[in-house]
Amino acid sequence: MPQQSVVTLEEEQVAVAAKLQRTQDHATVLGGSVIMLVSMMLVNVFNFSYNIVMARWLGPAEFGHINAAVTLLLLASCVSLAFQLVCAKFVARNKSDGGKAAVVHALLGKAWLASLGMAAVLFLAQRPIAAFLNLPQPWTIAFLAAGIAVYAPLGVKRGGMQGVCSFPRLGGNFAIEALTRFVVGAALVLAGYGALGAVGAISAGVFAAFLFPRVPRQLRVHATMAEPPSFAEALQAIVFFVGQVIINNIDILLVKHFFPSDPAGVYAAISQIGRLLYFASWFGVINAMFPVTAAATGEQRKAYGIGLPLLLVLGLSLVFIAIAGMFPHLIMVVIFGSRFVDTGWLLGLYAAATALYSLSVVFIAYEMSRRIANTGWLQLMFSGAMVLGVSIFHNTLREVILVRLVLMAFLLFLVSLPFLRKRSQAPLRESAA
Repeated sequence: MPQQSVVTLEEEQVAVAAKLQRTQDHATVLGGSVIMLVSMMLVNVFNFSYNIVMARWLGPAEFGHINAAVTLLLLASCVSLAFQLVCAKFVARNKSDGGKAAVVHALLGKAWLASLGMAAVLFLAQRPIAAFLNLPQPWTIAFLAAGIAVYAPLGVKRGGMQGVCSFPRLGGNFAIEALTRFVVGAALVLAGYGALGAVGAISAGVFAAFLFPRVPRQLRVHATMAEPPSFAEALQAIVFFVGQVIINNIDILLVKHFFPSDPAGVYAAISQIGRLLYFASWFGVINAMFPVTAAATGEQRKAYGIGLPLLLVLGLSLVFIAIAGMFPHLIMVVIFGSRFVDTGWLLGLYAAATALYSLSVVFIAYEMSRRIANTGWLQLMFSGAMVLGVSIFHNTLREVILVRLVLMAFLLFLVSLPFLRKRSQAPLRESAA
């Protein structure tokens, strides 16, 4: 009998410890989400200021040129984000500061090789790329290549800050990039450099974010490797982010290719607003969720669920769709001016498609934080389907957005299916037990 009491007491202590850890994890995710959401609000203020200045001062055609360059940067971000994700995951998993620092050091050299390689390819191919996108100046691409040269190392830096849950520093880093882009861009446009100056400001923002702020102190200690990043993890991250950046950006480039400059500029403005929801979900919620779920082991993995991040993204999505659907003309006029007003229901449709994709990414990122997941490959297939769909159906801007909406609804259904199946089987397992 005494032995049974000891066992029961030990079990109770384990249960209390697990409950406390669960509470701390939820607090980290919620607190981190709040910090990142506030930071993203500040970033969006600077980004919107940049877009408003460029759209109002330069008009739809040149704004379309600038947005094409921004989209190329976002396409290149698949490599930067892959380094960030892998770095965040393995920094979070290593318990010692030396192990965390070693992850950063190991990835930084590879990031420089990747970034410089991308920049060289972009610089050498500036003329054919500019011709495909109907850009008047090939030097626009060359200016963009300068920023891409440090983009992957910036991803490693951000991954280190994310992995140690240094969310104020991480949020500040994004804000520095956006503020620099706005200030330098406005100054160069006022100086008469037009779209070329605006694109140069994009690269200036990347350089500023790479330099400031420094990584947290625990990542600057002597490196002692504990759990190195694996090739499989890196491949998973690259596949995921290649699919992500294609889904988020390829329609903009295809519209720039298939449509005249003015409607392409209008579509670019719609996408700028619509993608706010995705950025809020990714930077505000998923970034906070990822290091917590990646660091969880044993019973913590069973205890920590997807419910809280999913509810946060769902709430953001419903509010965003409601506002975009009810006030599309007001939003476009206030932000971009009267030359961008003729959008009809396009903004609401784009917001709905973005909401569906944001919810899908919660499921995908949750699985990736815990194991090697196949959903990244599924997303990559859908990115290819989007290229094919928009290439076939592009008679109107509405048709392009409908292709996006249908594909994102189907993707959400497929990635959520395993979770729904597990939930439906849970009561059966409990009753059998």
